[in-house]
Amino acid sequence: MHALRLLYPLMLLACHHRRLRPPPPPLLLRGLAPVKKLQLGTVGRAMLGSLHHHSSSSSDTDNNNDNKNGGSNNSGLLAAATAVPSARDLVLACADLLQRGDLPAARRAAGGDHFARALALRADAKAAAAGRVDPGLLSAASSAAARPASSGAYLAFNQIAPFLRFAHLTANQAILDAVEGARRIHILDLDAAHGVQWPPLLQAIAERADPAAGPPEVRITGAGADRDTLLRTGSRLRAFARSIQLPFHFTPLLLSCAATHQQVASGSTTTASSAATSLELHPDETLAVNCVMFLHKLGGQDELAAFLKWVKAMAPAVMTIAERETVGGGYDRIDDLPQRAAVAMDHYSAVFEALEATVPPGSRERLAVEQEVLGREIEASLGPAGGRWWRGLERWGAAARAAGFAARPLSAFAVSQARLLLRLHYPSEGYLVQEARGACFLGWQTRPLLSVSSWQ
Repeated sequence: MHALRLLYPLMLLACHHRRLRPPPPPLLLRGLAPVKKLQLGTVGRAMLGSLHHHSSSSSDTDNNNDNKNGGSNNSGLLAAATAVPSARDLVLACADLLQRGDLPAARRAAGGDHFARALALRADAKAAAAGRVDPGLLSAASSAAARPASSGAYLAFNQIAPFLRFAHLTANQAILDAVEGARRIHILDLDAAHGVQWPPLLQAIAERADPAAGPPEVRITGAGADRDTLLRTGSRLRAFARSIQLPFHFTPLLLSCAATHQQVASGSTTTASSAATSLELHPDETLAVNCVMFLHKLGGQDELAAFLKWVKAMAPAVMTIAERETVGGGYDRIDDLPQRAAVAMDHYSAVFEALEATVPPGSRERLAVEQEVLGREIEASLGPAGGRWWRGLERWGAAARAAGFAARPLSAFAVSQARLLLRLHYPSEGYLVQEARGACFLGWQTRPLLSVSSWQ
């Protein structure tokens, strides 16, 4: 019964299918078995049809009919309700795929559970805000959703999928190019997490040092919301730096989950020792600001503008940005929840398809990644602040330029290095690296999923 309850929000989403964005062209979904080839029964075809087959023209017609009837179209709602599959239909469609041996399609159908769970949490939160549910009953589920992924799941994601490695490798190359010749380097990492981005960069800095002058001194200020994680990250990075004889310092900055963007934009932070402080800058250091999967966590346009102006005032040699991409160039904000769910489903269906092509479906690592990393990303993308996730490079870039930044095109080596990463570690024909507008994009089957750019 619990599984059926989680699937119910998908039924509600299907009821509003005429309001969703049109699906991407068939080429972008290459690798997904077409509905007619799945040999589903009537139930399965109805399920997939209600979730994916819709048109803007029929939406316009329905809206006009609603206006003529005073905003109410009972016959239209009745027709939509009869076409929407029940929770039983959704479960049976998945079972039918399993019975026929189409395991990838069955996993995709079952993968809707992540979106169902996210919408169930959103519905419960709205009910609590309206006083219909005791907020105390939601604390356990909300806490679980807000918890960061375990280090094991995070590292597994870094191993089995190229997204984090691509972002880290490409951003590192941009930083390496920008700080060449500097004797003191300061990297401000706004989302340090487990610090897996930095050992390759530290090693590259040490290896290219002039033997006569010795390696430069590197300091990383790592920001995050979990004190223990930051301390462990600092310990690991210090140990690694000692092993390659690189002068190194790590300073943790603790940011509150509830007020991250206000703290960062004002420069007010708290160190792991709980002492209030401002970000420590030294005039003889070359500064690099790293924003990998960070900007979407900020608030609205005003908060984003304040943050970027704050960074620009520090005069960094480079600022790196890595964020998710979507078909259509992105959105300033998606307040319409069905539209946002459609955009998120388009994005994560490609991510799950990529995992299916490269990772055994029963592996423990993949299950941990789907539950702790991707599942929580989906929950956040459909949460109250999730409408800001899908701005895309054009809008992130416009905000950076408005703050006084200029694009710093990635080097040809950065792009070729990203392609080499895929060939060596993720040898699937589905992944695609492309350079455009001075940035580097990672996609799956021509669908853009991630972009990395650098600014000065």
